Amino acid sequence: MGRVLGVDYGEVRVGVAVSDPLRFTANGLETLVINGSMKKFLSGIRKISKEYEVEEIVIGYPKNMDGTISEKAKTVDRIIPELEKIVKKVTKIDERLTTVSSYKTMKELGISQKEKNTYADKFAAMYILETYLNMENNINNNK
Repeated sequence: MGRVLGVDYGEVRVGVAVSDPLRFTANGLETLVINGSMKKFLSGIRKISKEYEVEEIVIGYPKNMDGTISEKAKTVDRIIPELEKIVKKVTKIDERLTTVSSYKTMKELGISQKEKNTYADKFAAMYILETYLNMENNINNNK
């Protein structure tokens, strides 16, 4: 069983988290600053995937609160075929409340407003990955 990479995609910054080899925990990694560059994004994901021997990518899928597909979700749909060139399996995870959870966590940890941009995307990627890992573990436990 290989590691899973969690991705919180943004046009400017991309939060990234990786699971442990047994897929129990999510650990935040660096935030990729891509400033709209798909080349920088894919290069960063490729490098991290190779370094951590990632077998699967889980990417946040930002639906609107009413469940409809947002413009950002359409962008994620266009990115997935490129990610599938890096790893075989790419899964979308509803990320509607990950940013809210990230800011709540940062408040609880006493992270200053000035530092929030540094951590927000990383925490969001961790929440996306944790959601997936919990779903995967629940499925496996119910077999």
